Amino acid sequence: MGLTEAVMRRGRFSVAGISIILALGLAAWEVYFFWYAGSFKSMEGRLGWFTPDRLGFNMAWLAAIYLTFQLISIPFSLPSSANRFLGVVDGMASLVPLAIVLIVVFGKPQLVETPQRWEAAALLIFVTAVDLFGGYTFNIALSRRVMDVAPAQS
Repeated sequence: MGLTEAVMRRGRFSVAGISIILALGLAAWEVYFFWYAGSFKSMEGRLGWFTPDRLGFNMAWLAAIYLTFQLISIPFSLPSSANRFLGVVDGMASLVPLAIVLIVVFGKPQLVETPQRWEAAALLIFVTAVDLFGGYTFNIALSRRVMDVAPAQS
């Protein structure tokens, strides 16, 4: 056998890949928050994130970071012919957190018993809807290139 070098593929995350990971991470957090958060009585009050006394503040940071990345990353991950499939998966991944919170609110309202959880659910519906529809709107606007900045010809 001759000497050959194995070409190792470097694992890089694309902007669309990070966007997919963030959307699925938010969905996993929603499942934890609505289904399992109160079931670990031994950890109640010990885990500093998303405890009842800091829920609003932490939800605001979660919403700000998630929406900022999701909407600012759109121009950097416009689909080309090479990664069109990844762009479609990125758009579909934004549906997962919205679907989970809608299932909780309309299908399992017993999971949102307290006013704090209702506020969190409303905020999550708003954030995920802005991500989904805002991303769709930005993609259409950027793909059509509707702005013409050339000076008028005389």
